[in-house]
Amino acid sequence: MSDNKTTIIEPNTLVKIMKFFKTFLAALLAFIVANILWTILWIFVAVVFVAAFGSSSPKVKPNSVLKIDLSESIVDMPSSDPLSGFDFASMSVQRSHTILQAIDAIAAAATDDNIKGIYISLDGGGSIGTANLEELRAEIERFKLSGKFVVSYSEMYGSPWSYYLSSVADSVYLNPAGEINWCGLAMPVMFYKGLLDKIGVKPEVLRHGSFKSAVEPYIMDRMSPENRLQMETLVNSFWGVIVESVAEARNIPIDSLQQYATDLSAMMADDALEKGLVDDLKYQDQVEDMMRGELQIDADQDIEYISLGSYIATLAPNVKNSSKNRIEIIYASGQIVSGASGKDMLGATTLAEQLAKARLDEDVKAVVLRVNSPGGSALAAEVIWREMELLRQQKPVIVSMGDYAASGGYYISAPADVIVADKMTLTGSIGVFGLLFNAGDALKNKVGITVDVAKSNPSADMGGFYRGLTTYERNTMMKSIENVYETFVNHVADGRNMTFASVDAIGQGRVWAGVDAKHIGLIDDFGGLREAILIAAEKAEVGDDFRVSEMSMPYSGISALLNNIESQIAERNIRKEFGTAYDEYRYVQGLIENQGVQAICPYRFAPVK
Repeated sequence: MSDNKTTIIEPNTLVKIMKFFKTFLAALLAFIVANILWTILWIFVAVVFVAAFGSSSPKVKPNSVLKIDLSESIVDMPSSDPLSGFDFASMSVQRSHTILQAIDAIAAAATDDNIKGIYISLDGGGSIGTANLEELRAEIERFKLSGKFVVSYSEMYGSPWSYYLSSVADSVYLNPAGEINWCGLAMPVMFYKGLLDKIGVKPEVLRHGSFKSAVEPYIMDRMSPENRLQMETLVNSFWGVIVESVAEARNIPIDSLQQYATDLSAMMADDALEKGLVDDLKYQDQVEDMMRGELQIDADQDIEYISLGSYIATLAPNVKNSSKNRIEIIYASGQIVSGASGKDMLGATTLAEQLAKARLDEDVKAVVLRVNSPGGSALAAEVIWREMELLRQQKPVIVSMGDYAASGGYYISAPADVIVADKMTLTGSIGVFGLLFNAGDALKNKVGITVDVAKSNPSADMGGFYRGLTTYERNTMMKSIENVYETFVNHVADGRNMTFASVDAIGQGRVWAGVDAKHIGLIDDFGGLREAILIAAEKAEVGDDFRVSEMSMPYSGISALLNNIESQIAERNIRKEFGTAYDEYRYVQGLIENQGVQAICPYRFAPVK
């Protein structure tokens, strides 16, 4: 007979087994539910994506009017992210188009028999930078040579920027109850010294150049005399471009326009009409009735509008795409940092690899580098500069400056054969600085935290957030600042065929408007991407036998997409907290996070809404 043994499970073991199965089943259920929810989310995203981006291409109907309303933002650089226009936080689509697409579309409309005119009504929710605004206006000016009409209407021209663009029209109309905010330009600067004093944080500032004012908000409570001089010069230069353009378009003396801005005498609708800023006061339906007359259609017939974005979608690829000769556009957009590029960040490694790729590609006959950067890390800028030098030795390199090509942005532009910029580009700012923060007293006095350090050498913890610099450390860091500044000036002198002394005289960190930069030798001519491409083709000696291609930022698939979702939601929350101060927050955050010697320009005009 065999022995029958009964296994007795201890109560504690039984409890453990039950807990295990309970946890396992809960985890399994959570996994299943998560996958179901994730699948549902992606189905929803796919449906929205297809609805927004996958619809059939629009058609241009006969007797159409191209409508420019900024319902879609106009940006510098194309995105390789297929969902770049999708806001995961709000589950909405926010389209954008590049300035190259926009000006190509307007140029195509000038010769398109189906397009009879342009209607400018800036009531959309998109934005555009100042330099792109200038290039868009110039292209509309060229469009008028076709003999087709350009009409502008607004219930309110809310800023000099919007009126500047609209003033290019043959006829400018304003709502009878509307206004024109014709009052000049302002560039406010926010100072943080009082805040730092209150919380006990001491900034450690090292800089070369009395105009290098990026550090001033942390050590002063108002502009230095040098900073005020360059700020007022900048604002007046930008304002001068606007006033001269409006004066020419509206046939109004410059002195009169300046006086209207000073005494605010052209803001009200009746005053704007009397002083010639608008042609008539009308409601939108009355303006459309006038356009029906131009189009020779019945009063009850709808006008066939096509938006700028929809018209872009109708255009065929570049007609010269069969040519083997390529003019390659490479984009240098964002704050310059070491490593790879990211959102609003221009990575030195990424850009250097793109420049090298163009250099080694025999089909690329010339390169246009579109720079839209306020600068950043001086070391990262040096990495890019070296690759620009190598490229220039083999083929023509033309720089097209956008809104900003200042400090580190100018550093990487200096080697180019030709530099073109818009009149309202911010450039120059040839200077460097270092910025550290000593929060030791703040930690001790405000929250009771102290820091003690074990170190092998006296300066092993140099730059630590809990202490300041010693005199010897400060002197050593200043030597580094001076060396970087000397290198910067030498690069500019070599690239621009100037002497060290002449570059130093216009350097010292001073920021210049594009309209002034030509007179001091920092740029060669005024113009945008179109002009830069034509110069590149001429330098490459390819005649008309070339095609334009754009090198977009690399996109790394699903991981990048997930990071995009996370960053969008986080950014949306931060925007909600900071409101109109969000852009200032992002700038300060980048300034603090970047370590080492920096070459960055602090000034920027808000995008035109």
